[in-house]
Amino acid sequence: MTILVFVGSLLLAMAMGIPIAFSLLASGVALMWHLDLFDAQILAQNVIGGADSFPLLAVPFFMLAGEIMNVGGLSKRIVDFALALVGHVKGGLGYVTIMAGCLLSALSGSAVADAAALTALLLPMMVSAGHDKARAGGLIAATGVIGPVIPPSIGLVIFGVAANVSISKLFLAAIVPGLLIGGALWVTWAWLVRREKIVPPPRKSSAEIFTAFRKALWALMLPVIILVGLRMGVFTPTEAAVVAAVYALFVSTVIYREITWADLYGIFVSAAKTSAIVMFLIAAAMVSAWLITVADLPSKVVGLLQPFMGNQILLMIAIMVLVMVVGTAMDMTPTILILTPVLMPIVKAAGIDPVYFGVLFIINNSIGLVTPPVGTVLNVVAGVGKISMDDVTRGVVPFMIAEFAVMFLMVLFPWLVTGPARLFHG
Repeated sequence: MTILVFVGSLLLAMAMGIPIAFSLLASGVALMWHLDLFDAQILAQNVIGGADSFPLLAVPFFMLAGEIMNVGGLSKRIVDFALALVGHVKGGLGYVTIMAGCLLSALSGSAVADAAALTALLLPMMVSAGHDKARAGGLIAATGVIGPVIPPSIGLVIFGVAANVSISKLFLAAIVPGLLIGGALWVTWAWLVRREKIVPPPRKSSAEIFTAFRKALWALMLPVIILVGLRMGVFTPTEAAVVAAVYALFVSTVIYREITWADLYGIFVSAAKTSAIVMFLIAAAMVSAWLITVADLPSKVVGLLQPFMGNQILLMIAIMVLVMVVGTAMDMTPTILILTPVLMPIVKAAGIDPVYFGVLFIINNSIGLVTPPVGTVLNVVAGVGKISMDDVTRGVVPFMIAEFAVMFLMVLFPWLVTGPARLFHG
């Protein structure tokens, strides 16, 4: 009955069109009434305490860094560099999209920001070259999924805070899985374009490649600085977010000079608005997280999953399927905040590595961003690229299947995640 009250009130509030943050508060209040624990003071304390977290400072700073990178020319130079490297091969613009997506993922950590930048920069070029617009839009949307996986990742930060798992370990463990997703997209694109009769542009000369690399060097140095700093213990993930924002601001204003001091106000306001939405969502979800613990919902879910508890792989498959279903109807951040306090006790009871679980959990939630009918990234690509939602959905299907295939490979072979994690983290 407790699970029914919580889930039912949440779904009812969402069905009424109430924003997800307020729906979470409403479901929390409903659960409070059911447990006979309603107290406005406790409600307010949990909301305030939910956002009062030092690691969560990484979220607004990474969002600010992403805004600066898109406006300040870092994203464009990365695309130009990828274009110089592989733009000349058959289907080269698709490979450029995947390469640029992986590189941008190492800068912003936001699927929406990466998808918007790639759509604006590459979709017109792909359509002009003769590629099917729906397929090109689908590839860009699927590439945006890599954003929350390859560090720095806002999703991993939120999961690390909610699950009390080392964010540095999550960052380092997610590098190889993110690249494997990029590899799956590469193979899928190669298979889809093998029959296309599109004449690629001529190969760039070594001098042109070097020029593109030199122009993009300042942007390419950012992920190196962040990952080396985290690996060497120079700074924490929260401090890395500040480093990213300051570095992007310095490069955009002093080196590239594409941002004037007059532009900064609009950039800061835009980043602040986005951050406020996410932080309020996190704060509201902490009410539900506290009540989930008080109501002992995890033990009730353990009872439902008891048949799988003796086999870690079967349990992970069951959990991944559950997250896939939830991801079709809910955005990434609320899914993380709602399911993490429910699933983590189960994961620990089954003896599954929390870092391994966290990486797969975030990958699954990331793919949910391109899973219809909600598909936040699909909406971004459709809006920026002026494509119908149906066309983008049709175009993304083969790439989405490839991403899910990689995810389940990691479920069957956990060393694909745990092996590189041990290598990077020592």
